[in-house]
Amino acid sequence: MKKLLQKIFRKPVIWLADRISSKPDSRLVFSSLSQLREDILKGKQEKGFLLSVQPEKARFIIFSDQHKGARDAADDFMPAADNYMCALDWYYAQDYTLVNLGDCEELWENTPGVVIEKNRLSLLEEAKFLQQDKYYRIFGNHDLEWNYAVPRMQFLKPLFGAKLKVHEGLILQFPYDGETYSILLTHGHQGDQRSDGNAFSKWFVAAIWTPIQRLLDIRMNTVSDSFDLVDRHNVVMYEWTLQYKNTFLISGHTHKPVFASLDHIDRLTKQLERAQQAGDTALAIRLKNDLAKREAEYAGKQFVKTMAQPTYFNTGCCCFDDGDITGIEISEGFIRLIKWEEGQRRVLEESPLYYVFEQLPA
Repeated sequence: MKKLLQKIFRKPVIWLADRISSKPDSRLVFSSLSQLREDILKGKQEKGFLLSVQPEKARFIIFSDQHKGARDAADDFMPAADNYMCALDWYYAQDYTLVNLGDCEELWENTPGVVIEKNRLSLLEEAKFLQQDKYYRIFGNHDLEWNYAVPRMQFLKPLFGAKLKVHEGLILQFPYDGETYSILLTHGHQGDQRSDGNAFSKWFVAAIWTPIQRLLDIRMNTVSDSFDLVDRHNVVMYEWTLQYKNTFLISGHTHKPVFASLDHIDRLTKQLERAQQAGDTALAIRLKNDLAKREAEYAGKQFVKTMAQPTYFNTGCCCFDDGDITGIEISEGFIRLIKWEEGQRRVLEESPLYYVFEQLPA
């Protein structure tokens, strides 16, 4: 009976959310991201930090969209919690700086007190990075409350301490070959009225969708269930980068990994074609399995993208149904899309930073 009800409710609820909620508006997205970039470059530290980093010395792991919840049937993070802890332990030992890129906690569905109580161990693991001055936390639309001093002081400071700051963005600047290349890191909900200050979206998740999730034990990535919207949003974010010279963007929000402006399904498809042409049967079988797995998660993907410059990256999320988590690494002069699966790190895509820098028009 429960499986039948899951089938009955899933599509209508997604359809209703998609029809009534608003969509990303390129004009608003461009305006919001440009204002954030300008504020950080002007030194407005309440908006975010500007860091100058040598490409070969950079050592960052960027995760987003954990959506830590109440450890109940509506908690999308729960299947990935152990995997996430393994990843944090590895990156701490390897002396990485952790950037949490928003929607770290699910505060549309839960009260802050419940989330903190149920996720104390993973939050303390994150706090270890801050104690070494290797932690940056960005707010998203589902944890927007952390942008405000009172809930931040009440709930986060007891675990993280007085050093904790929460910003809207972070800019990394890399000198290379006489030029400066900038990477803006932000959650990516800016200008998307479906998520950015939309009272209906918050009410719908809390009052309608969450009770259905709990009743039917349905765990879904709410942001990424409208696949056409996800692709369209990623394209808008990519197009924003084209306005500025030597500028890249790393975001989260859509839950769909993107590396150098090409999403992972597109890249797996191209890799599979090359493996088949080369007669590498073992690699082709592995890629077919990976592709089938990701296509099942992103079933319904129809939007066709034309993103020629490698200026946009998306971390994916830390709440896939199978417990996998994805993120973006910048280390040893490389930028990488990585996946953690059953406590094991796997590089999905990588490129030298100098290569992506050199792909931009002069």
